Amino acid sequence: MRFVKKNQTIGSVDAETGVALLPIEPEDMWHANNLIAVEDIVKAHAVRKVSQTSSTGSVISERVHTDLTIRVTSTFFDPAASSLHVSGTVIRENAFVNLGQYHTLDLELNRPFTIWKSSGWDSVALQTLQEATTDDKPDALVAVVMQEGLANICLITDFQTVIKQRVESSIPKKRAAAKETSGGMTNFYEKTLSTLLRCIDFSNPRPLLLASPGFVAQDFRTYMQTEGAKWADKKLQRIAKDSVVVHSSTGYVHSLNEVLKSSEVQATMRDKRFTTETSLMDQFYERLRKDDGRAWYGAKPVEKAVAEGAVGRGGGVLLINNSFFRSMDIPTRKRFVGLVDKVKEDGGEAKVLSSDHESGQRLDALGGIAAILTYPIYDLDEDEDEDEEVNDTERGVETLVI
Repeated sequence: MRFVKKNQTIGSVDAETGVALLPIEPEDMWHANNLIAVEDIVKAHAVRKVSQTSSTGSVISERVHTDLTIRVTSTFFDPAASSLHVSGTVIRENAFVNLGQYHTLDLELNRPFTIWKSSGWDSVALQTLQEATTDDKPDALVAVVMQEGLANICLITDFQTVIKQRVESSIPKKRAAAKETSGGMTNFYEKTLSTLLRCIDFSNPRPLLLASPGFVAQDFRTYMQTEGAKWADKKLQRIAKDSVVVHSSTGYVHSLNEVLKSSEVQATMRDKRFTTETSLMDQFYERLRKDDGRAWYGAKPVEKAVAEGAVGRGGGVLLINNSFFRSMDIPTRKRFVGLVDKVKEDGGEAKVLSSDHESGQRLDALGGIAAILTYPIYDLDEDEDEDEEVNDTERGVETLVI
């Protein structure tokens, strides 16, 4: 997804003028579906069937192309076809459509649309917009295709390959002294590593593919391991450990075609999507089984934990389904946006999971919200139990405590 205006940035988003976006790949429709909520305003190209009565009394129907602006009442996303249908009522009439008429916009690739958020661009909406418009998506595979003195740093999604940076360095010829050649390669690896860490976000674990002819990629991986141990850099050690080394004929980008066909790389790319979310859900269920007081689910217990600062710096994680931010009830949306903001302010991690993925569906079974706490709390649901006991007593129901 791209901004239509070249000077548009996340920081310059204006609630009144709206944000014009251009979907360019099927994956963008998934992002658009997460971005557009009920009551939002969307303007896009539309094809409308218009009937006119001629002077002779006959009715002539034709399809006309126009731009329509609607207030959203519902959306339907078909993941198999990567198509998004946005339905609503027209709020700006034109020569073909009257105010208040119903229409369904079919958002298409390479056709821009503009969105105005009914409740403003809160932190969750801006984060969704950031994820939709950045090349460096969390599930993108990072690849470094290299040879002596040349490295191409790329991001590979299911739909495109983006060259983030090209690194070139002069390496002494082989007939030069071995010490000079070794020093030249060390400088090359140092330059490549600093460029890689600068232009790629490794704050969350992600696959790194190293490809080269000969032993260049393997030696670069060894260099990362050595530097990580030398500086006690756990993140760099993790990056080096998780990287996959494969053979390529050259260090140029076109060699990626042969690299991506290998069974090892295909397995890595098949498993890369949503790995962080799945891992966090596994951690949550593991703590739930241990019953150590650090895993809670349900809106009220989680809100209490966040209010007490227990989902903050030191391993606190909030897991929340994106359906909360698509609610028709604006106070509900604001309530959970505030929850996400509070966790981030406290130094914790807030993960918005998609109900279209297995991890989001697992979270749905827990009420759509859960949290991993930084320290144990054992009584977050006591009030709920007391309320239920009081209500049962008022109804004349005997409460049995096991």
